[in-house]
Amino acid sequence: MENTLNLNSFKLKVKKDVNKGLTFFGVPANSILVIFGIMLLILNLIPMIYVLIDAFTIHLMEVGASGLPLGSFTFYHWKELFASETSLGYFYKPLGNSLLVSVLACVFAVIFGGVVAFLVTRTNMPFKKFISNVFIFPYIMPQWTLALFWKNFFISTNCTAGYVGELQALTGFASPEWLVYGPFSISLVLGLHYAPFAYILIGGILRNMDANLEEAATILNIPRYKIFTRITVPIVKPAILSTILLVFSSAMSSYPVAVTLGKPINFEVLATELQVMLQAGKFSSQAGMGAIISIILIVIGVLILMINQFSTGSRKQYTTVSGKSGQVTKNNLGKIGKWVVAIILSILVLFFCIGPMVSFIFESLLPNSGDYSIGFTTKWWTSKEVLRNGYKGIFYTLQIWEALGGSIVLSLVCSLLAGTFGLLIGYAVSKKRKSKMAQGVNALAFLPYLLPSISISAIFFMVSLNISWLYAAPFLLCVIVGAYKYIPFASRSSLNAMLQLSGEIEEAAMIQNIPWWKRMVRIVFPIQKSSFLSGYLLPFISCMRELSLFVFIAPTGMILTTLMFQLEETGLPALENGANLILVIVILLFNWLINKVTGASLDKGIGG
Repeated sequence: MENTLNLNSFKLKVKKDVNKGLTFFGVPANSILVIFGIMLLILNLIPMIYVLIDAFTIHLMEVGASGLPLGSFTFYHWKELFASETSLGYFYKPLGNSLLVSVLACVFAVIFGGVVAFLVTRTNMPFKKFISNVFIFPYIMPQWTLALFWKNFFISTNCTAGYVGELQALTGFASPEWLVYGPFSISLVLGLHYAPFAYILIGGILRNMDANLEEAATILNIPRYKIFTRITVPIVKPAILSTILLVFSSAMSSYPVAVTLGKPINFEVLATELQVMLQAGKFSSQAGMGAIISIILIVIGVLILMINQFSTGSRKQYTTVSGKSGQVTKNNLGKIGKWVVAIILSILVLFFCIGPMVSFIFESLLPNSGDYSIGFTTKWWTSKEVLRNGYKGIFYTLQIWEALGGSIVLSLVCSLLAGTFGLLIGYAVSKKRKSKMAQGVNALAFLPYLLPSISISAIFFMVSLNISWLYAAPFLLCVIVGAYKYIPFASRSSLNAMLQLSGEIEEAAMIQNIPWWKRMVRIVFPIQKSSFLSGYLLPFISCMRELSLFVFIAPTGMILTTLMFQLEETGLPALENGANLILVIVILLFNWLINKVTGASLDKGIGG
């Protein structure tokens, strides 16, 4: 009798637990949080475990030097990287170079972007719309586009392995090597690439700043320079700090610019050193040190975020929009001055933003790189015959078009996955935002944003070396890595859109017993279509111009960015420039399409 009662009570408990589970998972938001919580935990934890194992494990080629058996636990890599005869060349010098480049890039980005933001928002300068629209081009285009343009324009016979560049051909002036290669050129190019960060962040504050703040100082006869240094600069200080942190973090892990403008003179940074160390894979004696550098880059990224959170989360507040003044005071540059400033700035913007495309056209039409003496030729575009190293003209080189198709397909798949996953995560987090599970999933979804692209590529490369079927499927590996990296873009866009929607909208449909998928497709998605589409389209653009994220895992020729680096190494600069021009045009066309479909624009609301 007692056994029967115990059995019935056990059955009742099981039935109650099953009902609780069915009720819990019957809410779509709960199911989504559980599924993506598990998936993101696996994607975040497993690669980290593998990279830590590599950092503390003896590899095949290290057995003799270390005197330890294969696969044993060791601090050998740490000693080799931090306290050996090779430490200076392998770590300390590249680290110092990375810090130097990152600091200088921050200076260039803040000065150039901040000055343009001030001129567009706070002066009576003409051509504002043109400058504002064109100024964001360097960020839309691939990162090394500006680096290749810089090299094409300034390279001269004074440089290592140099030839006649565009400036020397036009003026006869031979640029010194320090202007073409090394820390100055890398920093300046990175600064120009990230200057739109400063322009957007600083410009947004300046545009909305209360005019009474400066007008009060003017009434007191305070000089203009004091108004600028004591009022304007402190107000934009949070935006300047955010720009510095963003640029510093991105520049520390930048690979394409550093390899284009640093490799010819052996100027190594952490990103290029990491690429060299991991080239030979798990059997390399330097693979463990590469894993440590990946960890260091990740730690730097996380520290940067913590500093940013601390600075923006402090109790100090800058009240610049009071609602008492909607009129922003414009600084008068004078009848002649405003035109002089506008013309100079327009020339600079045209040079850095439109100049790359003009340069690629010219370079792709030269018979030989740097040879302007015999005019131009279309052979690099139209030749059906093999020109060099098995390559025909661009129109007839199948590898280039296959690589472009590979880039488009990869970008489409990554954006579809990242956009859909991000949309679902944003929906679930917004519905259950007060629960700890939602907060945890939201944090896991944002984590890939903190990790440098080249570190993610290195980590997943190490993972694939231990999983043979994944190593044998590079496209699948690129899809996983791309979707993982771009989920934060889509999830944040979706979360912001969902938080704007009243819960009553979906509740009205639930009363009518409309299924969840129909509510999403027929009600939620159409209402916030622009924000959700941005969650799909922004990852597409980012993936199209990406190299660092796929540098270790994409075979040469699978996507256009990796093929272009092969074209440079095989001595085909005309084809490289032509392929770069095609990629830039495709990206700008898709960016134009994004603006037309969604109405989104990076410079919208600043003055353009």
